[in-house]
Amino acid sequence: MAAVYTLLMLSLLTCAGLLPLSLSDPNDESCLTHLSQSLKDPYKNLQNWTKSVFSNPCNGFTSSLPGATCNNGRIYKLSLTNLSLQGSISPFLSNCTNLQSLDLSSNALTGSIPADLQTLVNLAVLNLSANRLDGEIPPQITLCAYLNVIDLHDNLLTGQIPASVGLLLRLSAFDVSNNRLSGPIPTTLSNRSGNLPKFNSTSFLGNKGLYGYPLPPFKGKGLSVLAIVGIGLGSGFVSLVLSFTGVCIWLKITEQKMALDQEGKISQLMPDY
Repeated sequence: MAAVYTLLMLSLLTCAGLLPLSLSDPNDESCLTHLSQSLKDPYKNLQNWTKSVFSNPCNGFTSSLPGATCNNGRIYKLSLTNLSLQGSISPFLSNCTNLQSLDLSSNALTGSIPADLQTLVNLAVLNLSANRLDGEIPPQITLCAYLNVIDLHDNLLTGQIPASVGLLLRLSAFDVSNNRLSGPIPTTLSNRSGNLPKFNSTSFLGNKGLYGYPLPPFKGKGLSVLAIVGIGLGSGFVSLVLSFTGVCIWLKITEQKMALDQEGKISQLMPDY
């Protein structure tokens, strides 16, 4: 009876807001601590991002951290957009295992995209656009099977687009435009079957080394069609001139030879005096 009474009192206190809805998660604390250490905040937009807050960042569905949203006591969403943040993306973000949306767009972040993000199995939105991120797109992010949005446009990313990205069945928005990507666009993205969303050329434009449908025909360092035709016509004309010249020379030589032969025959018929 006493245990039931105690449980009832705890429930009443929780509903009254006198007790937190849930205890903080040590993984979230580690995630936020390392992320804060990896970022530079020249305009002090993250002043409340302090160690004391990291130990208990959530109160039910609310958070005292700017840019953070909670769900049942866990970090559910991080949106730190257009804050002029510098630094790099901490691989310890993978500790925020309940994270469903990560938006660090429109900052000045450098470095690579951590492959450790693969452990964010609940992640649905990944927006790292408009930064200065380099390196390759880690194929491991395709282990985040719930991804709906991958937005990486306007960075310095290199290498090829992982073909496995096109196998994400929930992917409805994909943008890697204005990077330094190269190689063919995977058919898993350019020619998706069934009712899977299709991606047009705007998702891939601005990558000089990238080619394949739905981009226009690849020009690269090669010659345009008109140039090739022009060279073909020019070389044909030169060949024709050379051939005509050769024929003329041959005819001239043949004519001279025939004249000499004829002169010889005449001289043989002439009597000697």
